[in-house]
Amino acid sequence: MPQNPLGEFLRARRELIDPTDVGVRVTGVRRTPGLRREEVATLAGISADYYLRLEQGRDRNPSRQVLQAVARVLQLDAAGTDHLLSLATPGGAGPRRRPRDTVPLGTRQLLEALDLPAFVEDRTFEVLAANRLATALWPSLHVGQNRLRAVFLDEREGTMVLDPEQARAGMVAAFRASVGAGTDDPRVARLVGELSLASPEFARLWARHDVRDLAGGTARLQHPEVGLLELRREKLAVGGTDGQLLVVHHAERGSASAQALALLGSLALSRMSDERAPRT
Repeated sequence: MPQNPLGEFLRARRELIDPTDVGVRVTGVRRTPGLRREEVATLAGISADYYLRLEQGRDRNPSRQVLQAVARVLQLDAAGTDHLLSLATPGGAGPRRRPRDTVPLGTRQLLEALDLPAFVEDRTFEVLAANRLATALWPSLHVGQNRLRAVFLDEREGTMVLDPEQARAGMVAAFRASVGAGTDDPRVARLVGELSLASPEFARLWARHDVRDLAGGTARLQHPEVGLLELRREKLAVGGTDGQLLVVHHAERGSASAQALALLGSLALSRMSDERAPRT
């Protein structure tokens, strides 16, 4: 893993900027993509030497104003700007070892009470708890499974999601936002290393340093039992934990997807009854 996350992020993002989009006149052949360091510095109103020190990790305490100016040049949105600021926090990029999380009892009880697919994940997208309907919705989802790993390595995910490329790109960007400056966390390093070797697509997306808010969104999938589902996905912070999120899927009331989701719940309940029935 890189020892200079701030520099890696700045380099990756400036290489994605079309110079003409920020008013830079291009003449001749440019040997490298995107903006040059001196162009970023000029547009941000800082010296080229100072920006070079930022990329090289030699300035450990840049001002917020400088970082926000650089963020504007690199066309970062709110999530990307927050990520940039977190990377520049003194000590924020050092290795961090987080204990495995325990889901609060109240949250586990809520999971079982919800008549909707719901699960709890940690900062690394590892599933910590899930109700039966969540497993019925996503057959690959179970406690101990990592959602990022499943998206790239479990074939069932790719056959269900209607736009798998967009889903995988969004998942990588959200993962980067979730782990923030903690890319040297041993669990994060192992996961990123594993996926980089196993999936060229993951390696390409990870190198872009895209960042996306951890807010909810939409999920469109073709379920093997109930067909097309168009669902909303909500991500709610679990209080008193280190970044746990409660993830709930739901459909618009009265829609075909709501009916399909209800059918999926009935099928899951029937299977549970069969499992509990005494064997003769």
